[in-house]
Amino acid sequence: MLNLFDYGWLNLGSLVLGLIAWFIPIFNIIRRKKRGNSQLTMIVLSMGSCATALWFQISYTNYLVTIQDISALMDTTSTLNWISAVLLIVTITLNVTSIILHKDKASE
Repeated sequence: MLNLFDYGWLNLGSLVLGLIAWFIPIFNIIRRKKRGNSQLTMIVLSMGSCATALWFQISYTNYLVTIQDISALMDTTSTLNWISAVLLIVTITLNVTSIILHKDKASE
């Protein structure tokens, strides 16, 4: 029988949402010349994508614990820890950069 929810999709979803979390502030930085009130919305979407990507990874880790796949946990935990830190740091840095650039543009 076809399983409607394969837990492997959580990894792909996490990757896509992590990339979205980075591309939103990059897009916001590129279009900073255009004034608009969408900056806060973009930041919330970016941080929400980052949070959801991290939640997907936590859910996948929980799945591995549930099925008691200890070898998969031991193989992936250190990499997951490192990648999660990179995702969070880059997302925050890009969003702060976007805020600073928009603040400088607004003060002109």
